[in-house]
Amino acid sequence: MDSANWWRDAVVYEVYVRSFADADGDGTGDLAGLRSRLGYLADLGVDAVWTTPWYRSPMVDGGYDVEDHRAVDPLFGAEPDVLELVAEAHRVGLRVLIDVVPNHTSDRHPWFRAALAGGPERARYHFRPGRGAAGELPPTDWRSVFGGPAWTRVPGGEWYLHLFAPEQPDLDWDNAEVRAEFEDLLRFWFSRGVDGVRIDVAHGLLKDPRFPDLGVDDEEIARPPDRSHHPHWDRDGVHEIYRSWRAIAGEFGPGRVFVAEAWVDRPDRLARYVRPDELHTAFNFDFLRCAWDPGELREVIDRTVGALGAVGAPATWVLSNHDVVRHVTRLAPGDVELGRRRARAALLLMLALPGGAYLYQGEELGLEEVEDLPEAVLADPTWERSGRTRRGRDGCRVPLPWSGEAPPFGFTADGAATWLPQPEHWRTLTASAQADDPGSMLHLYRTALATRRAHPALGDGTMAWRPAPPGVLSFAREPGFGCVVNLSAEPCALPDGARVLLASGPVTGGRVPPDTAVWHGGG
Repeated sequence: MDSANWWRDAVVYEVYVRSFADADGDGTGDLAGLRSRLGYLADLGVDAVWTTPWYRSPMVDGGYDVEDHRAVDPLFGAEPDVLELVAEAHRVGLRVLIDVVPNHTSDRHPWFRAALAGGPERARYHFRPGRGAAGELPPTDWRSVFGGPAWTRVPGGEWYLHLFAPEQPDLDWDNAEVRAEFEDLLRFWFSRGVDGVRIDVAHGLLKDPRFPDLGVDDEEIARPPDRSHHPHWDRDGVHEIYRSWRAIAGEFGPGRVFVAEAWVDRPDRLARYVRPDELHTAFNFDFLRCAWDPGELREVIDRTVGALGAVGAPATWVLSNHDVVRHVTRLAPGDVELGRRRARAALLLMLALPGGAYLYQGEELGLEEVEDLPEAVLADPTWERSGRTRRGRDGCRVPLPWSGEAPPFGFTADGAATWLPQPEHWRTLTASAQADDPGSMLHLYRTALATRRAHPALGDGTMAWRPAPPGVLSFAREPGFGCVVNLSAEPCALPDGARVLLASGPVTGGRVPPDTAVWHGGG
């Protein structure tokens, strides 16, 4: 793939900066820690790194409550750390994508502080009078993704909109000053060498100016209702914004790219974000949400490839990220070993499909969701906003285990406490423990990524399904590549003449065990 179109089949590694690696010994990951581990990512075989926000923030929502998009929070370093990170990543052959949060700001952002003081900046947010005799009721029945109403009342009587935490007021994207600010922000970071931008809540920027009631109470981010005519999700007007952003990326060369976090309800809606003059890629959350079921998986793959192919865009596959339960746990609740077996097979399925893919830090180690974190350490706003009924996303954000026999497992200085506690049993899952083990998850990831990069059939392109027994997915990619994934309860046979290139588990006598995937030539 040429440098201008690298994104069409790239494998990008998501770094949740707070939990990746800590260089200064305070128990929280930082940019210097990430820079110290870039060699690990280059050896893993990924093409690029996406970093979650490291901007100045009160950290109410893990940095997605941004106070200043141009400043680095002292928790993570300083601006020179960003420039050094980009330069070092480029030296080892990695591109860097940053996170931009355009739907909302922190309530400590200078704009919102001025808005509360009655300044003209108030027009950059959604302030509305309340309902009821004295305006004591919220303007609409809209719900926060984190639980509770999506409106908070301020002194003076008006209410402001926040689709997430109250500390994250939504911006009004019908305001020209808001649009101009983010266009300038994109140029600011592109001019400093970043290769791309992940757009947080890309489906949420515009709101119906009539502010109608929804009549439903279902705003969990990973399970969207029908959003094709929704008053604040996936509205048609967002596409005009992204056309202007695509033009800005073009000012800095053809290799600068966007990836959208767009939680929509159908692949044809997702395809609208990646039309030729809009964003380059968008996460395929239908694949992430899909059950370990051959029929469902095939339908999602077909619908995705068809819808995105119709607009000339590649699919962007993903199994986990910092907002969802890790897929080792999700694919087999209550059975971690079965979950790891399925996760190994799911990796080979994902990397064999046409297009690109995103990996979430720690999945290459086979980490499971940490479901027993003490309540006292839970930091995700979902916990409190839901009345302590939903634990939130902290279980997938526990700091990585790098080495050693006990916490902090090389994540931070010996003796320092990590910001979320690591399970003791992760001693067998550290990067160091797995590095030289040919049966480890880490070895599978390295081998799969190296094979994918070397094989001419893999990456961007097309695929064709092949006949297979019930419960088995089998497809071919040209030239000379096949993938078989056995989701049934019985072993299945490889195609006649198949030559195993890589398998997620033991294959003997040409028989593929349940919950196992095989890459093969011939056949």
